[in-house]
Amino acid sequence: MRDWAVLSDVPIDLPVRPVLPALVAALGSAGSAVLVAPPGTGKTTLAPLAVADAVAGRVIVAQPRRVAARAAARRMAALLGEPVGGRVGYAVRGERRAGPRTRIEVVTTGLLVRRLHHDPELAGVDAVLLDEIHERQLDADLALAFSVESRATLRPELWLLAMSATPEADRFAALLGATLPAPVVRASSALHPVRRIWTPPPRPVPPPGAGPVDRVLLDHVAATVRRALREQEGDLLVFLPGVGEIAAVAGRLAGLGGSVDVLRLHGRQSGADQDAALRVGDRRRVVLATALAESSLTVPGVRTVVDAGLSRVARLDLARGLGALVTVPVSRAAATQRAGRAGREAPGQVYRCWSPGVHERLPGQPEPEIATADLTGFALELAAWGAPGGTGLALPDPPPAAAMTVAHETLTDLGAIDANGRITERGRAVVAVGAHPRLARALLDGADRVGADRAAQVVALLAEPTVTGSGDDLGAAWRRLRAGSDPAATARWRAEVRRLRAAAEQARDGRVGPDGQGEREPTSGGQSDAAPAKKANDARTDDRRATGERTGDGRVGGERTAWLPDELAAGLLVGLAYPERLARARRPGGSAYLMSGGTAAELAPGSELAGVDWLAVAVADRVPGAPSARVRLAAVLDEGTARAAAGSLLRSEREVGWSGGDVVAREVLRLGAIELVDRPLPRPEPDEIAAALLTGLRDTGLDLLTWTSAARALRERLTFCRYALGDDWPDVSDEALLAGAPHWLGPELAGARRRADLARVDVLGALRRLLPWPLAGRLDELAPERITVPSGSRIRVDYADPAAPVLAVRLQETFGWAEAPRIGGGRVPVLLHLLSPAGRPAAVTADLASFWRSGYRQVRAELRGRYPRHPWPEDPTTATPTRRAGRRG
Repeated sequence: MRDWAVLSDVPIDLPVRPVLPALVAALGSAGSAVLVAPPGTGKTTLAPLAVADAVAGRVIVAQPRRVAARAAARRMAALLGEPVGGRVGYAVRGERRAGPRTRIEVVTTGLLVRRLHHDPELAGVDAVLLDEIHERQLDADLALAFSVESRATLRPELWLLAMSATPEADRFAALLGATLPAPVVRASSALHPVRRIWTPPPRPVPPPGAGPVDRVLLDHVAATVRRALREQEGDLLVFLPGVGEIAAVAGRLAGLGGSVDVLRLHGRQSGADQDAALRVGDRRRVVLATALAESSLTVPGVRTVVDAGLSRVARLDLARGLGALVTVPVSRAAATQRAGRAGREAPGQVYRCWSPGVHERLPGQPEPEIATADLTGFALELAAWGAPGGTGLALPDPPPAAAMTVAHETLTDLGAIDANGRITERGRAVVAVGAHPRLARALLDGADRVGADRAAQVVALLAEPTVTGSGDDLGAAWRRLRAGSDPAATARWRAEVRRLRAAAEQARDGRVGPDGQGEREPTSGGQSDAAPAKKANDARTDDRRATGERTGDGRVGGERTAWLPDELAAGLLVGLAYPERLARARRPGGSAYLMSGGTAAELAPGSELAGVDWLAVAVADRVPGAPSARVRLAAVLDEGTARAAAGSLLRSEREVGWSGGDVVAREVLRLGAIELVDRPLPRPEPDEIAAALLTGLRDTGLDLLTWTSAARALRERLTFCRYALGDDWPDVSDEALLAGAPHWLGPELAGARRRADLARVDVLGALRRLLPWPLAGRLDELAPERITVPSGSRIRVDYADPAAPVLAVRLQETFGWAEAPRIGGGRVPVLLHLLSPAGRPAAVTADLASFWRSGYRQVRAELRGRYPRHPWPEDPTTATPTRRAGRRG
């Protein structure tokens, strides 16, 4: 009996089947190819069978998601009439069902990357199929690039096939081909037609961006589901952007009655819950799903799709190291993918909650993850491959320079790469853990501080977000998992704990298995190579470790107890992973915090963590433009543990500066941006104080000095001289005085200690330092403080306007002057403000001769009757000037 059934033995006819001979021929001749097949054509199911029929070794099929990997393996195994784990198996993180007889193994793209690191030749593998390559996830880009280079340099006989549901295949063909683009094989359209029904909301809905989805749209989606249930047969698949919207629409559909089951399908569910949504039900079903169900999955019984038209994508704030989930309109390519779910088993329909006009304005393709994501792990994978920065690799898009710079800085801080971007031995240990580099650092460094078991338990919580639950208290989630209140979550958590514990031990020893989980892989029965008795014993050991039960030799789970209590141990591990997110409350008992990285953060209303002084923030996001980040998951901490977790951020600094309107001299101990200790500095250096006073002057302005009338007058005279005579004279503008303060205020600053000392400075004397002695000797000549008028009075000149100095003088005191006096070496006439005997302005002129000829007669006519005791001669140029009134005539 044959060990492998040929494709002709599989009793299923899908649109992709007619092109499979051409596909196998293309792979045979070129070694690589691109298969373009719309959703519902059967490429994920039949292409691996056809390839396996043509090669002798194992076929690896890479899927971007765990649920898709499990579903694809089950589908192919069912077609062969056997359970998963025989000739068709799968492997995802923490779970593997494959054995010696396995010919087709479906893995996640992340797991394929791990295997390529372990064995770039992929010994025993004859073909690699990269499914849903168009989704452009980071692991998918890496798997493509590494596989292409492995085939080009080590395994030229390895078949490499990229499969896409979108027609844009040319770029992938160019990447896969060695000298010429790889051949592209195209399948016909889906087996069954899908009718489009446009159902926009009753009124325009603003784009949600980083905020919540508008309730009007959620109401409309629920109403559209009810309408589709009335109008159509079969099950419904509803696409929504996130878990919150799924819950909101599920609540709106609560009144459907017992004839319809409302199920949920998203990435935060357990594998069992996800699989439940993929099984045929006894009653009609409405499956509320995220983008998880866009591709590779067949939700049986679905005849109708309701599409809300939104997707949720991650955006990274590079400056703060925080992400945010942003809701964006779906791309046209993704909308086509979603609609295809309705035509997999029979003709179907899609209700699109937008208009045809809006559809034309949607982006053609979704934004690749490399453009928006945290690239720390991506950069380390490239370094581990020996291609820092991705130079020379077949990446569909180059990584953004700014994001890569931040990633390299993080990896350098972790000790994972050297100054040239090459991976270090520590970096290889971090890669071997198979988790984000930050979490791997916490696992490796935390084991010596809190014990390897507790380190693995907490890091498993952070690495497997589906087990933490809905609260924001990491310690509470840890206790719930230990107690087993959610058996499924506890089982997933324990599996990840075991994986991390084994990976950490082997990373320390330099022994890493192909899945990043040790050197052995499960082989028997597609389940595990452990005997049932051993598995039961492992579970009991996990229970002792998780609950803190001591063994007979005084150790917890076979390991010595660390000194930190569990609550602080969790905080320490989070701090090791994210030292810049250690946070202290801004005020006792409050919910607002300052993180050590300098970002403000707040707890959600009603958080159980409110009032805690210190937090280690594991998950936080910040809406663009928001003043603070929102804490999503954190562990309790104290100051001592915070110092231990982020010792590299501790800085003791002398600070002499200007703060709060005066000189502050203090010694400060900081943890990043958080001030831990603040004590007065007893004897600051004089130059430090002078610098602080200068800062105060520049921040507050020259009004910190006491400007007497004489000082202001001198400054105005100097301003006039520079204006009238040129740049030889000093610039006494605010900007120039502040810039030159160390020169003209030097002695005063040297003796000052605080703001009050500035107020006692002799500004007049200090300003005179700006005048070189030749100019100082001519100042009174060129810009006289006073001018003697014909009456003998010495009148002060007002230099407030350097372009027109003013001399305000009673008209009778100017009799005998033929012209206005000139200053500035004769360059500038004084602007005369001629006053009445009462001191009120009577005339303004810089041309006194012209005024005597014309303007004086009118002034004389108006004022001689009002002031008869004062002289009003016919010819003022020959009259005697006077300061007093005469006898009444």
